Amino acid sequence: MPSGFSAGPALFASRFVFRVARRFGHKQFPAVTVRHAEITCASAGRVAENAHMTWTVAPEPYDSPVAVALWRAYYTEVSDRWYLLHEGHRTDPRELERGIAAGAGLAPPRGRLLVARYAGEPAGSAGFRLLDGGTAELTRVFLYEGMRGKGGAALLVRAAEDAARAPGATRMILDTRGDLVEARALYARLGYAETEPHNGDPYAEHWFARQLG
Repeated sequence: MPSGFSAGPALFASRFVFRVARRFGHKQFPAVTVRHAEITCASAGRVAENAHMTWTVAPEPYDSPVAVALWRAYYTEVSDRWYLLHEGHRTDPRELERGIAAGAGLAPPRGRLLVARYAGEPAGSAGFRLLDGGTAELTRVFLYEGMRGKGGAALLVRAAEDAARAPGATRMILDTRGDLVEARALYARLGYAETEPHNGDPYAEHWFARQLG
């Protein structure tokens, strides 16, 4: 079985956050606070009122401790899910560590990682990387298991879309696997249409696209 970030099954997992930044580059990004379905901006690091009812989404360095922990959880879950489904066992620990170690990237100016926090605690991530011709790829969409069912997945996707618009993306694409039925339902609900394959990734089984406008 191929291993590592560039070929392992976790790379082609669902890529799963609301409005993030109006500007892209090296400037300070505002965090975004979502409170009772209302969206307000707060400076990064500010503790929102009524935090127990709050989602925030903000850019995060891909190599921060929070980002690394999310990446480890993401890669472990989607890789184990593939192996359990197809081979009846979890990922070999050595392969898992190689894949986790290869998970760098999503840095400006060609990409960005966003982290969602619920009640102030890290809850999930999403990111994008710019491709050619105004197209961005949605990736690294993930929520910790205990944070699912609280609306964070849609918030992460919308935040990644807004962040990708800032440097000029007009179209978002993604790929996912057949076993990730929850992801396919989410993307369809958020306006993504299934398309013909746009890459040759060996574990990708479904491809989606959406015009960002």
